[in-house]
Amino acid sequence: MAKSLLPDDLWALIQPLLPAHRPSPKGGRPRIDDRAALTGILFVLKTGLPWAYLPRELGCGSGMSCWRRLHAWQQAGSWQRIHDAMLQHLREYDQIQWERASVDSASVPPLGGQHTGPNPTDRGKLGCKHHLLVDQRGLPLVASISGAQVHDSRMLIPLLEAVPSVAGLAGRPRKRSAKLHADKAYASRAHRAWLRSRGIAPRIARYGIESRERLGKWRWVVERTLGWLHRFRRLRIRYERRADIHQAFLSLACILISWRYIQRFC
Repeated sequence: MAKSLLPDDLWALIQPLLPAHRPSPKGGRPRIDDRAALTGILFVLKTGLPWAYLPRELGCGSGMSCWRRLHAWQQAGSWQRIHDAMLQHLREYDQIQWERASVDSASVPPLGGQHTGPNPTDRGKLGCKHHLLVDQRGLPLVASISGAQVHDSRMLIPLLEAVPSVAGLAGRPRKRSAKLHADKAYASRAHRAWLRSRGIAPRIARYGIESRERLGKWRWVVERTLGWLHRFRRLRIRYERRADIHQAFLSLACILISWRYIQRFC
């Protein structure tokens, strides 16, 4: 079970990108090794199980030990480094399709906490949003969270600016797609002008003009990837009160989806 959660080839890619542990000169209890801790984190991500119920049979230590490691790696920027490394590996094989990118979001119900707010589409109940930008084939390039009351259009520019510069081929690293597809929630003159100023052709549906049939045929990939993200049960409902922990789970899910692309195309 533990082996299937974190296979050897995936661990070989991740291990060098985790921060080195410096033992305390005062000694203390033996530390759970990084692979075991990450296995426990993946188990919680996939099953949605509370940390306190993490099975001891997995050999991952306690749920609190795994939580602390997840938090420490998030603070160290480890998840971003790992995702960047996977994107670079894919680009080395020319497997990132920059011709078109798509952006969308999905709401998830939370138990409360940071980056939540009243959902205007669900009678003002608390909600959280997952915002996602993918390439033409649905590969996640960047993902972030916000409260449900935050309009999608407010997250467009932060998402695009958060896309890492991906090296791997001859020439300059790349971070921008040629075209960006989005639904009418992102329609505004200011956003179109901003995109054009950066060499990105906006393909954003306009109210009363473009139909879903005309421009929506390219957006299904981002909807599919959002569906993949929400197969991870820890992301279906936001259990974490801390925004950084929920963001860590979202980033880790993007890493696992990117790993599937590496297995298939590289």
